[in-house]
Amino acid sequence: MTGLIGEKIGMTRVFDADGGQIPVTVLRAGPCHVLQRKTRARDGYEALQLGYGVQKEQRVDRARKNHCAAAGAPPLRAIREFRVDADCAAAQGEQVTVDQCFAEGDWVDVAGVTKGKGFAGVLRRHNMGGGVVSHGGHSKRRPGSIGNSATPARVQKGKSMPGHMGHVKVKQRNLKVIKIDPDQHLLLVHGAVPGPNGAMVMICEALKKTRRSA
Repeated sequence: MTGLIGEKIGMTRVFDADGGQIPVTVLRAGPCHVLQRKTRARDGYEALQLGYGVQKEQRVDRARKNHCAAAGAPPLRAIREFRVDADCAAAQGEQVTVDQCFAEGDWVDVAGVTKGKGFAGVLRRHNMGGGVVSHGGHSKRRPGSIGNSATPARVQKGKSMPGHMGHVKVKQRNLKVIKIDPDQHLLLVHGAVPGPNGAMVMICEALKKTRRSA
């Protein structure tokens, strides 16, 4: 397996053998239901379609409800695909747990949606310096000039401007797995993970493994 669906529980700290503290994020990873097995012969690639998070039936449409029922699973909140090797033994109807995918010392990438900050100005959104705040200055928190004179007489695309801040998908790479609790399906990773507590995250094997101290 290469990944799991889970949710962010929160942050805490653990201590290593030398007494040093390690900031960790606690993730509930799985168990995930295998809803469908994609094969190269039928679909052109090898993957597992996993589902996570039991949802009320009245909040799920009929298509998803029947799709989950075909695999013997209840209605699920999130459905994602993870690429696997052709020799992966997982089949439709089974459950994948955290200890089957990861071990202590592994490196993972965690993708999630950051916290939404609402509408923000350029000082907060882009860390601009602002204007003069004394001697009659009238541009304390304004973005300043945004034009390009007579040529090309328009605002360039991608200009740093006020607008919606946050609520974007971010992948935090190269987080070390510090501890695994298979009984409670918990995964403790070194460092921060995007999103608020309770947010859905995708946990995958790290693509760029770099050695970091625990």
